[in-house]
Amino acid sequence: MLSVLNQQDRFDRLMARLRLAAAVTPELMSDIVAGACVRFQVCRRLGKTARLEKLIAAAAWSDAALALIEIELPAWTLRRLVYDDGEWFCSLSKQPNLPIEYDDTADARHGVLPLAILGALIEARRRGDIARDTDPPTVAQARLPNTAFCCDDFA
Repeated sequence: MLSVLNQQDRFDRLMARLRLAAAVTPELMSDIVAGACVRFQVCRRLGKTARLEKLIAAAAWSDAALALIEIELPAWTLRRLVYDDGEWFCSLSKQPNLPIEYDDTADARHGVLPLAILGALIEARRRGDIARDTDPPTVAQARLPNTAFCCDDFA
């Protein structure tokens, strides 16, 4: 339970930094990768992050944020990206074919497009960690009786 609280605290701190940020910086992107991205280092060792690293070097922050979602959250897709009243609204979804009313999306808002996308990424990671750490196992756990079984094939 303590690890769940520590993860939630880490995600809360990252979201607070995003809310206060006026623009994406290499340091902010690095902190997000370090704090919210568990697959990134493995993908980096496998050579799957070259495109993302080029986008970061070119300061193409919106494309870099979308590439980071592809690497970090392969089951999630961009469902909605809307600009309204001076803010970008970004929604990520695991079930984009469902009607929006029934979909459980990870949403974020910000005045800067890449920060809204990164906020949705952090929200999706938060939901994934909560589900993994608090949900009961989906496969029934069997307890074997204290008896011996014979597994020999006598045929």
